[in-house]
Amino acid sequence: MSDTGRERREATLPLASAGDRVDQAAAALWPEFSRSRLTAWLRSGALTLDGAVVKPNRKVIGGERLVLDAEVEDHPSNPRPQPIDVAVLYEDDHLLVVDKPAGQVVHPGSGNPDGTLVNALLHHEPALARLPRAGLVHRLDKDTSGCLLVARTGAAHAALVAQLKRRDIHRHYQCLVWGELIAGGTVDAPLGRHPVDRRRQVVRPDGRRAVTHYRLNRRLAGSTWLDVKLETGRTHQIRVHMQHLGFPLVGDPMYGRRGAPAGLSPEQRAAWQGFPRQALHAARLVFDHPLAELEVDARSPLPGDLVDLLEALA
Repeated sequence: MSDTGRERREATLPLASAGDRVDQAAAALWPEFSRSRLTAWLRSGALTLDGAVVKPNRKVIGGERLVLDAEVEDHPSNPRPQPIDVAVLYEDDHLLVVDKPAGQVVHPGSGNPDGTLVNALLHHEPALARLPRAGLVHRLDKDTSGCLLVARTGAAHAALVAQLKRRDIHRHYQCLVWGELIAGGTVDAPLGRHPVDRRRQVVRPDGRRAVTHYRLNRRLAGSTWLDVKLETGRTHQIRVHMQHLGFPLVGDPMYGRRGAPAGLSPEQRAAWQGFPRQALHAARLVFDHPLAELEVDARSPLPGDLVDLLEALA
């Protein structure tokens, strides 16, 4: 059964919207709502233009006032809540930064119908059911740990998604790669789907631009611990870019190597080969708060499995 909650907001249409239909202009302001939903609200009078009920195809000139006062049902893309723990790194009335554990899928999908972070978030805060993907602003791979940003309100969701598109949300990672790098650098290589295996991404000239900055943190036995900053956020970007460099992530089942490098002690080899996931951690998120005059700087402590691996290879 769906739940409902009252949503009230006001906004002034920018002058750049002149000539647009009012439903188009509203969708640009509030992209978290579907065009069909906004159209229905315009027709019912729940969404008004300068206090008047207007048709969805009414052209605007910019500067008009949109007022929304409507009952909002749970978003249909959201699954059922489940009582799963959520570790919170930062929270206020508008957003959350959560600490996702390795092994947890972010959103239900094929082969993962429940037990996901979204199921957990909807139990932690039922009001998130009214937002697409329970307010998630971005995603992490199942076996990547660390910081994940969640909006608590529609206004925060729209603003944070816009920040992400502008690349104003700074995502810092740490990872352990095969081999001993001698310097940091930047990978600027476009990514697209593998032509045969649709689960994989590859560097390809017709792909979408992808930029990864990396610098050395520590050299370890047979490996290098890196600090990485994403300029873009493509699927599997760090994993594919490091493989493209010839330094794939330790433990990566899709883009990595089998076995372990020569020269390790028996204990180091056992730790290396026993590590069960890609050695990748979303360590930090830095961004301007969407609705307050402050910078949010959220950090996730290194999880125990990575701490143990780094100590074994030191």
